Amino acid sequence: MLIDLTRTISEEIPEVSLAQHRTVAKDGWNAKMLHLYSHCGTHMDAPWHFECGEKYIDQTPLETCTGMADIVRLPDTKPSELLTVNHLGPLASSFRPGDHLLLNTNWSKRFGQPDYKSHLPRISEDLAHWCVEKKVAILGVEPASVADVSNLEEVTRIHQILLGGGVTIVEGLINLDQIPVDRCFFAALPLKILKGDGAPCRAFASTKPLGL
Repeated sequence: MLIDLTRTISEEIPEVSLAQHRTVAKDGWNAKMLHLYSHCGTHMDAPWHFECGEKYIDQTPLETCTGMADIVRLPDTKPSELLTVNHLGPLASSFRPGDHLLLNTNWSKRFGQPDYKSHLPRISEDLAHWCVEKKVAILGVEPASVADVSNLEEVTRIHQILLGGGVTIVEGLINLDQIPVDRCFFAALPLKILKGDGAPCRAFASTKPLGL
């Protein structure tokens, strides 16, 4: 069973423009001109996003992009809530280094609402350090960011802890609540943009390992 975890790129997403560039009637084929913010929709951050070393999105190893993931269910997450290690429950002590961690807060269901970006749940400093210590390969979240985007000090600090510590960040995930198990195969495959600070990615989960 495959579950698509990717928000469709459309002009409902801020800083996205999809213009018709060619048509069959005029040119013989259809084609769009895409203008995309590098962190629009479901996307992956590269260390260069916050200058945590010169590591760009096109240098992300495919081995980092795929693997087994644990899902933590946090459906009662409140606006602006600070997520800590305690939110992980038993997984805090049983997590396997090198796996991915997905936080299912159901925040993706608030897309289009005023608080989707302004009051998103945030990763605490202790949880960010825990992810580094546990060698989390990818931390996947539903909000547009792992920290308060209106607080430059906070958003910089949390990104630098994670990205500087070797944790890849995927933001803007959807449909985590549709994964019927709490451990699954997960993949997030970013566009390969030369010296990119980040890129939209296609993310999905499988209830069975795909042998990649």
